Amino acid sequence: MSVKPLFAGLVFDEYDNVVETTNVGQESCYVVDDAGFKRHIPSQEIDRQVLAHMQDMMKGHEDIISEQAAKMLGQEDIFSRAMLKEQLKNIDQQFEQVLEAGLSEDNRAYMGMMGFKIIVNLHGEVLEIKQPGIVEPE
Repeated sequence: MSVKPLFAGLVFDEYDNVVETTNVGQESCYVVDDAGFKRHIPSQEIDRQVLAHMQDMMKGHEDIISEQAAKMLGQEDIFSRAMLKEQLKNIDQQFEQVLEAGLSEDNRAYMGMMGFKIIVNLHGEVLEIKQPGIVEPE
């Protein structure tokens, strides 16, 4: 059986309606309501768009992210920071593992409570990703 869509419960259509999820055979899908017509979009199409956006946001900031992550873990030594920085440089491999394993229900609930929201159109194109604490460039 396929993994549940990564961002189930966090994806909304252009009219602020939550997008449902289902399986079509072995493939997990987001279901966008198009005036009564249910459009089934393979979940990985939307999930990969969101992960690519996150990856783009991290590019060029590996130093500060690895430094802050090391602080949060209580392992601020140079070796831990170097290891974290290397993991960030290969983040696409980490994302593949996340796609395979999925996110726990608790993680999705926490993201939702914090205001994380993905807006898609009827064709499954990500229009906007709302992330708490992110300051938009002017």
